[in-house]
Amino acid sequence: MKTVRYFIVLLLAIGAQPLHAQYVFKALVKDKATGVTIPGVIGADKHGHGNASNDSGIVIIHDLPDGRDTFFFTSVGFDTAQLIVTIPNGEAMHTVLFAANESELEEAVVVSSTRTNDRIENSPTKVEVLGLEEMTEENTIKPANIVGILGDVSGVQLQQSSPVSGNTNVRIQGLNGQYTQILRDGMPLYEGFSGGFGVLQIPPLDLRQIELIKGSSSTLYGGGAIAGLINLISKRPKEEQEAVFTVNATTLKEQDANAYLAKRNKHFGYTFFAGYTHQNAVDVNGDGLSDVPNLGTFTVHPRLFWYPDDKTTLIVGYSGTFEQRYGGDMQVVNNHEDSLHQYYEKDITQRHTGELILERTLTKLGKLTVKGSASSFNRDIETNTDVIKGNELNYYGEVSLFIPHKASSLVVGVNVTGDNFSKLPGTDSLALGNFTNSAIGTFAQYSWHITTNTTLEGGLRSDHTNNYGNFILPRLTFFHRFNDIWAMRAGVGLGYKTPNPLEPQIIDYPTQDIQALPANIKAEKSTGYNLEGNFKKDLGNGIDLFVNHAFFFTQINNPVVATQAANGQVFFANAGSVVNTMGFDTYVKLTIKKTELYVGYTYTDAERKYLAQNQFMPLTPRNRFAFTAARAFGKNWRVGLEGSYIGTQYRDGEGNTPAYFLTALMIERKLSKVFTLVVNGENLFDYRQTKYEQIYTGSITDPNFKPLWGPIDGRVINFSLRITPKFGNKKAKDND
Repeated sequence: MKTVRYFIVLLLAIGAQPLHAQYVFKALVKDKATGVTIPGVIGADKHGHGNASNDSGIVIIHDLPDGRDTFFFTSVGFDTAQLIVTIPNGEAMHTVLFAANESELEEAVVVSSTRTNDRIENSPTKVEVLGLEEMTEENTIKPANIVGILGDVSGVQLQQSSPVSGNTNVRIQGLNGQYTQILRDGMPLYEGFSGGFGVLQIPPLDLRQIELIKGSSSTLYGGGAIAGLINLISKRPKEEQEAVFTVNATTLKEQDANAYLAKRNKHFGYTFFAGYTHQNAVDVNGDGLSDVPNLGTFTVHPRLFWYPDDKTTLIVGYSGTFEQRYGGDMQVVNNHEDSLHQYYEKDITQRHTGELILERTLTKLGKLTVKGSASSFNRDIETNTDVIKGNELNYYGEVSLFIPHKASSLVVGVNVTGDNFSKLPGTDSLALGNFTNSAIGTFAQYSWHITTNTTLEGGLRSDHTNNYGNFILPRLTFFHRFNDIWAMRAGVGLGYKTPNPLEPQIIDYPTQDIQALPANIKAEKSTGYNLEGNFKKDLGNGIDLFVNHAFFFTQINNPVVATQAANGQVFFANAGSVVNTMGFDTYVKLTIKKTELYVGYTYTDAERKYLAQNQFMPLTPRNRFAFTAARAFGKNWRVGLEGSYIGTQYRDGEGNTPAYFLTALMIERKLSKVFTLVVNGENLFDYRQTKYEQIYTGSITDPNFKPLWGPIDGRVINFSLRITPKFGNKKAKDND
């Protein structure tokens, strides 16, 4: 522990070093075509002094010698700009106009999950990004949460585990939901008891982008990212006032209202999101049980930003989600219960999260980051037979340092993470007792740009956990671009996962039936491999083609397996052999002027080697295909069409499921610069699992639900109105 404390003090001392400026250069960076300021532009002189433009587009470079100097300005998606200035030049503010490089715009995306600020197409780690355009579109299609947009990504499966509460978990590359780590701004806060409703309580309007890494990603963020991670990146304020309001209604009796506001000046800024969703319970197939629960959700997320100088950003935020879900027998939900109709489940949840982020740009464009968050999640589960009340406290803290140096960069840091589960008063039956999981780890990642087109990246992490000992996690990735058309990546990494009986499973087991972990249970360990090739070609006449083909293989040792006894009790134990998942993931992006086409196919072979027969992972389609097509017509119309094919899935103890096909259609009409109307239809052919089979056995009084392998809510049409007031581009006066 002394070593960790010394390491933290050292990092803080580096970030706190005073600046002894000689001369200063200032520049305002703008888009040449629109005049809008551009954040994140790297400005540097020929001597290596540099800085990045802040959210107002201002670059300030300190410690400059006197004399004639040349400054270069670079940013993804733009041509390099150059400015020659004689230093000193007083407090003069120079203006740099950036011209867009159209050939780079499509893939000119900077990712934060790798911590190196690499462009997405040159990152040694494969990162798929759903950007601001996708978030804006999803806000008018499914404004309540991000489930829909994640399900459109090749290799990602969103699976509903409970027909009563609507609980859903994320599965990547055929592995169960507990192996995918969900982060918010790089901080994992959706674990165990609090992770069940995680993706159901995150609205897209509050996000700038979503970053997905498939495969082992434990080096930088710790255990849990065996299948991959999903990093949700929050929006940050710009100099111009932003405001977006959305109202939405669906044929499935859902109504949504969301609002987002943001603004910054020289020293202060803010973002504010508030959203409300109301959903009436609906029995789609007429069997007397709800297929969609009664739902009421209110979410609020204010963040305050302080910029004491051009190199420092301090963010303080709070997020609160208040929700009630009520499903089961429709007569009970509608207050008409009797001796036969008694079954119901009511979930009342509150999630309170506080966050603190400090970012300090150091000399030579290094960066110190200190961040932490804590989330308290209360869930009251009430059924006709039991009452369960629990709280989970998730916390995370980190100090990290990014050090660039010529053709290489180094990221080092230390973080601590943990979750505490506690039973609350009023719980009448729960086999689980209170428990705590925590880990403290140090990590380092070195990126070496061997040549302009070749990068080798190695990482190492050392974790100490309170219950399961120590873990060493090395990782190695390689990227090479053969030419402007062909590129490849390869990587290997180790991971681990500590057991947690409340992690989401394929089946949403009743909490009261889950038993405590046995004393001899071990942590799961994994090894993951990936190999991929990229093809990118400008075919001329506004036609661009991009193809990615990736192979993956993951092996999990000591897999923790849930077993349900005849009396309903659920036990966990390590299996005697491994879980293997392998396959390939291919997607194609084709742009033809105003038409965009995405086609993805995933082949997955996931097997439980600890079984003597029927080893294939249940509810995992071996073949999955999806496509998205969108076209703009003039300035005011846009049409999008989606389709997905889900192949046959294996089931334990029953026959295999049929394959099925889902389609969706979206039509967008800009009524003016302020108002946009969207009509969207999901599952247009109304495919439902309940058309194929009854999803419960037993009686209406005490139903036993089968695992869900297909949709049960059927066709849904929504009508959405997006309102974006215009405030102009006039620079606001400082109010501080």
